[in-house]
Amino acid sequence: MEFLKSAVASAMAKGPPFPYTFGDKVDLDPSIWTLYNGTRREDGSNCSIFSFDITANRSALPLARNALKKLRTLRHPGVIKVLDTVESDTYIYIATERVVPLRWHVKRKSLSPETAKWGLYNIARTVKFINNEASSVHGNVKVASVYTTESGEWKLGGFEILSNVKDDDAVIYTYGSLVPDSGRYSPPEMASGWDALKRSPHAAVDAYGFGTLIFEVFNGSFNGGDQAGQTKNIPPTMHSSYKRLTNANPKARLSVAHFLEQGCRHGSFFDSPLIKLTDGIENLGVKTEEEREQFLDDLEQLTDDFPEDFFKMKVLPELLKSVEFGGGGPKAFGVVMKIATKLSNDDFESKVTPVLIRLFGNPDRAIRVCLLDNLPLMIDRLPQKLVNDKIFPQIVTGFTDVAPVVREQTLKSVLTLIPKLSDRIINGELLRYLAKTANDEQPGIRTNTTICLGKIAKHLGTSTRAKVLIAAFTRSLRDPFVHARNAALMALSVTSEYFGPEDCALRIMPAICPSLIDKEKLIRDQATKTLDVYMAKIKKAAAAMPDTVLPPEGAASAAGGPRMGTPQPTESAAASWAGWAISSFTNKLSAAVGEIQSSSTPANGSSAPAQSPANRPALGSQTPSTSSASDLRRQALKSPHPSASSAKEVSFSPDDFAATDAIDNDAADAWGDMDDFVEDDDSNDKATEQGDAAASFFTSEAKKSSTAQAKKTASAAATASAAPFDDGSEPDFAGWLAAQAQKKKGGLGAKPLPKGLTKTGASGPGSATAAKKTIPAAKPKAAAPAKKLDMKPKQTEDDDDGWGGW
Repeated sequence: MEFLKSAVASAMAKGPPFPYTFGDKVDLDPSIWTLYNGTRREDGSNCSIFSFDITANRSALPLARNALKKLRTLRHPGVIKVLDTVESDTYIYIATERVVPLRWHVKRKSLSPETAKWGLYNIARTVKFINNEASSVHGNVKVASVYTTESGEWKLGGFEILSNVKDDDAVIYTYGSLVPDSGRYSPPEMASGWDALKRSPHAAVDAYGFGTLIFEVFNGSFNGGDQAGQTKNIPPTMHSSYKRLTNANPKARLSVAHFLEQGCRHGSFFDSPLIKLTDGIENLGVKTEEEREQFLDDLEQLTDDFPEDFFKMKVLPELLKSVEFGGGGPKAFGVVMKIATKLSNDDFESKVTPVLIRLFGNPDRAIRVCLLDNLPLMIDRLPQKLVNDKIFPQIVTGFTDVAPVVREQTLKSVLTLIPKLSDRIINGELLRYLAKTANDEQPGIRTNTTICLGKIAKHLGTSTRAKVLIAAFTRSLRDPFVHARNAALMALSVTSEYFGPEDCALRIMPAICPSLIDKEKLIRDQATKTLDVYMAKIKKAAAAMPDTVLPPEGAASAAGGPRMGTPQPTESAAASWAGWAISSFTNKLSAAVGEIQSSSTPANGSSAPAQSPANRPALGSQTPSTSSASDLRRQALKSPHPSASSAKEVSFSPDDFAATDAIDNDAADAWGDMDDFVEDDDSNDKATEQGDAAASFFTSEAKKSSTAQAKKTASAAATASAAPFDDGSEPDFAGWLAAQAQKKKGGLGAKPLPKGLTKTGASGPGSATAAKKTIPAAKPKAAAPAKKLDMKPKQTEDDDDGWGGW
């Protein structure tokens, strides 16, 4: 082998320049040519080189020169494509497209029946062209004269004796017998010499040769005329026509042109989708819309049994051009992806990837949906950097498209894209777009967004995953679409591992609970299953927690013992604390005896005892109270509930309630929503009640001043016998209200106040401000007593006397 290469190199050095490099020698049938794999020096592209050594085989030089001449002048898709030729005194070189002998495939039996028929169809068309249009005879049709290209197409060579029948000095008449293996493949009439060709139809020789080719393709070899016409392993649909090709009588033979015509009839052996595809693929760009649709329909019906190389080299580029420029549309792209799955990674990157990038930038919605549908077939072939930098920025435009089908397909593509996306894109741009689809007007898109988030949860950042998922799923739990709620519950079930015990107990489980009484049984059942998952998680977390976080008993004793009223972890301490609470309630219940009655009616028919003025500080000289606002409220709650007529006469100022509410709000935070325990009054009514109570307070004080001397002894005796517990810091409003109620009904001989100081209505003035202005401004009429009473409260240096400010 090294010797041959060196000989070729030395021969090239002596002859004209040949811009091709010789490679390995290719084995082939006996031939006047030596075949080498080669490369073009300019671009490194593949080629084949047919080499003829003139010095070693001078007798066959006319055959080599005839082949060189015919290959230069005969142009047809079924003929080997010549790139360059060079001839010197010692050699002839013919550089062609890269080819391999058909004999390789025949020996390996690697040809499927459909591929074999497709190849024979191509050779038949070429022979027909030579016989009819070129008015020539090939004379050497056999397996050794057929080659396959890189695209898998069958090409005809072996032009050593190809001659024009009109030429009287044709090479075939003189040198036909010099062709290797001519005796084995020549028809019976040529046994006496090739001059017999003049006495029979010129196409008869090639017809017989084509018959031997059919036999070899399906059986592996042709040993002589005895096998001509045998139908072993030949497709049944081809039997009749094949037998006529190999008829011993040249005038009765079926020409290759007629054989081709019979094969292309409807339902015949050449009527196959693969052959239709090869006929139409080169003209796909100029077909009408109906023809293109029919062509693509036939293309989709192809099974996996097709020549992969042909589809890769010929069909795929044409389909890609049709999709991008020729209006092939989604149907053509579907066929593209079917072919692309059989490509190597390098071929996919060089042939398909550049077109895909341009197609994702195409605004056609049909193309975009088709691309997204086929994304699983191509995603593994696309580099991560390419997806992040060029493809994903184009895909995200579908999240905001006005067509719901584009938004939905874009959302579904996230599951395919997510392994190729960077963390920055996933936790940034992608989540922002998913937040929009979670609020989509289409319920199906909202549902799919929830499903998508559940499936991509493992790809989300650990710092924001729980927050995002909880917000999304709990929102979907309130979706009016039943399947959206069901998807949220199922997503919560499968993503429970990503939530901590606190999130489960405080945020997720409370959100699930309303679904337990959902109107749809589907939701109720799924909510129960989901809640069981989280309940098991909570129990497991609680089992790992300590029994208590309080210090041990020994440490508490060393520190001087627990403070009074603090519950202790020990059994005795717990019992003591509970017993203290029970005894407190017992004392209160034992003191409250008798029947509940309205405060306007004295018990046992006796008048209600009045509070002693001595135990009640005067308005003008009130001492600052040391009790808190909450004590004041508790004391008021202990008092008997006033009657309906006097309910608005007792209230406190807004400042008192502000101080009290500040304390109660803290309690509400600790115990939850306590709104159910507070009377839901209108704010205007509350303001009116406070004003009425304030006015009632001042009016009652005026009455006490006018009757203080007359009732001092009786009030003191009643107060001493029936006054409730008084800590001396605040007045007993309950007793005072009861006394005033009796005075209104004439009890204890109460004297009427001057007309200027009496109330204007039965239910009191409308507001506290009105009461303040009415009392000092009231002037007695002429008929009033001569002695005037100063009813204004005395001013003290400190207006804030601990009552909240009047």
